Amino acid sequence: MDSPTQNTSLQRLQNVEKRIIKVLELAGGVMDELANPAGPRKEFLNNHCREFMQLIKDIQVTLRDEIKSACEYRPFEKCDYSSRIADEICLKKLKYIISQLDVMKESIEEHDSEA
Repeated sequence: MDSPTQNTSLQRLQNVEKRIIKVLELAGGVMDELANPAGPRKEFLNNHCREFMQLIKDIQVTLRDEIKSACEYRPFEKCDYSSRIADEICLKKLKYIISQLDVMKESIEEHDSEA
């Protein structure tokens, strides 16, 4: 049976999945609005873009927290060599993802400061 921590983590990741779907819907709505023959409605675009950026920030924060908690968990600490190497490779991949999330965060903050 799953531990409460794992269950909570899975719930948070499921919520991220739902937010990603919402982000894609918002992006699609903006694209539809931009393609409107009568021209885009500024307020509509502003609201959708604002919600889009907020959801992206929320997704980033949640994923960052989940990645950090996964990095702290060391299941193969007393196991054989190949398992430890696989764990270290995963850790390096997660650190790379965190660095990419940092770049996304900076980009979002630059976008917010320009707006």
